[in-house]
Amino acid sequence: MADDEHGAASDAEFHARAARWHGDLNRALHALYGERADFAAWQAKALQIALEAHRARPAALRALDRAREADPAWFLAPDRIGYSCYVDRFAGTLEGVSARIGYLQELGVTYLHLLPFLKMRPGCNDGGFAVSSYRAVEPSLGDMHDLAALAQRLRAGGISLCADLLCNHTADDHEWALRAKAGDAHYRDYYLTFADEAQTKAFEAHLGQVFAVTAPGNFTFSPELQAWVWTTFYPYQWDLNFANPAVLLEMAAAMLNLANHGVEVFRLDSAPFLWKRLGGDCQNEPQAHAIIQALRALAAIAVPAVALKAEAIVPAAQLVDYLGIGPSAGKECHLAYNTNLMTLQWAALARGNAELLAEGLMAMPRPPPNTGWLSYVRCHDDIGWGVLRGGPEGKARDWEALRGFLSKFYAGETENSFASGAAFQVTNAQAVHGTSGSLASLCGLERALLAGDAGEMDLAVRRILLMAAVSFAFGGVALINMGDELGQLNDLTFAQGPRYDGDGRWLHRGAMDWGQAALRTALGSIPGRVFRGFQALARARATLPLGRAPDLVETGPASVLRMHHRQSGAHFLLLANFSPREVPVALPAGVWRDVLQDKDGLSGELPLEGYGARWLLRAGIVNKTG
Repeated sequence: MADDEHGAASDAEFHARAARWHGDLNRALHALYGERADFAAWQAKALQIALEAHRARPAALRALDRAREADPAWFLAPDRIGYSCYVDRFAGTLEGVSARIGYLQELGVTYLHLLPFLKMRPGCNDGGFAVSSYRAVEPSLGDMHDLAALAQRLRAGGISLCADLLCNHTADDHEWALRAKAGDAHYRDYYLTFADEAQTKAFEAHLGQVFAVTAPGNFTFSPELQAWVWTTFYPYQWDLNFANPAVLLEMAAAMLNLANHGVEVFRLDSAPFLWKRLGGDCQNEPQAHAIIQALRALAAIAVPAVALKAEAIVPAAQLVDYLGIGPSAGKECHLAYNTNLMTLQWAALARGNAELLAEGLMAMPRPPPNTGWLSYVRCHDDIGWGVLRGGPEGKARDWEALRGFLSKFYAGETENSFASGAAFQVTNAQAVHGTSGSLASLCGLERALLAGDAGEMDLAVRRILLMAAVSFAFGGVALINMGDELGQLNDLTFAQGPRYDGDGRWLHRGAMDWGQAALRTALGSIPGRVFRGFQALARARATLPLGRAPDLVETGPASVLRMHHRQSGAHFLLLANFSPREVPVALPAGVWRDVLQDKDGLSGELPLEGYGARWLLRAGIVNKTG
């Protein structure tokens, strides 16, 4: 076929997709800008940006588009095991990550989230979340050619690349901010600025604080602008003004450009904060959802192989909204972080009781079709206890007392705590109460090693694998945070590290310990035991009949979580004991197979060891892997 025929066929694909998504795109854009006299011109410009991105898309990625359109739930396959890391912490550079693909494959990883790697503000930059350019890689990590080459190698190895789309704010040295400081009115309108401090105080009366200790308040005075700039996070992160349609189209163009360099999944950073309204807390506004829906529609038209993932640290009742509700059900983000699973698991572990965890998971709304959760135990951020502020009707609880207990427990400040973590940004009821610390240190391994107590080391390893077994069994994408697969401890030297900027989360962002990784095949080592445990979970998970979420979550006895998935006649059952004591567990009727321990013929009553987890299937329906 001649080039012009290829082009015509490709454009036909584009226009067919545009027709399918026209209603969704129009609805989202109209909700944002429909009252503008120039609305039609902006809508046409959005489609033109999508068309240009589609025409620039490499042939291999166009083929991936077609495959993903035929399999819209591709990211929900049970073999989807995620891994999250900073490029420099993991392997130094993008080329270094490419050299470590074999390690990721050995672990069973099929989804790699590289935390911010785009050009970032020098000095303090919130771990790269203060982006200076959406179209350049941080020079110390590589360049855009390295990014495309890495994405291609990952794709060839069966691994999808995820990157952050930093859509709420830019760094104060981004080109747009610099032009605004220089007096360019066009770019000043890219940001939320206020000449009168009284306006900021009117907003502030209703706002919470994300970094109440290190960056209190939500506004920063700019001498160059002689105005107050909205800065939800740090003073050097200027919030973008999505009431200006130019900002949305700039963000869409940045996303599509990265997609054409091979990024397959975008984590939408700070999704709840995208729209500001006087009199509200400026989170979860309907317009924030409309912004995401517009990005989703433009991606579906131009780069349909791409999935969007919401970083929304909100209670369960609001979380499902980021997957789409009503006419946009299943047409917003494809994935959302299951923050509730994470926090409730840690609560269960501290209390030795799984009842609140079961209640919370059963109260979660089910995700819409072709959407799902990203399930995780730890990530680069703190464990935010703020989402624990509601629950099933009729279950009255003192949530503030629970959050306070958990913060103290995981900081090692309660009598029976095994944890070695640190409280993060804890000041008062309006602040985010969080905990920093690696999975292993929070599960007691750090204390056990310091004490030289072999029994406590064993309990700590069991806690680590228990938490992973529950997270992996939930469904959707299961995420491993770098180093957790080796039992890596807190970085106690984090305050001397080159990237430290006063942020306590660097406690659990230590560099990858490749010396520990070398011990992953040593049978008697803790890294070996933990790595093999994660590896076994990944291998077994690929064979399981996992749904997008469990069909039933219950307890019995109180310390034991029972999670059921029923798919096409198959029944998968997780049993997880959050107590250090062995307990007898009655199995449902039938004969079961333990897929992790490779045991058949289980029925009746099963002894479940302290901090033990079992993955059970009805006999005869498991697909064994080699």
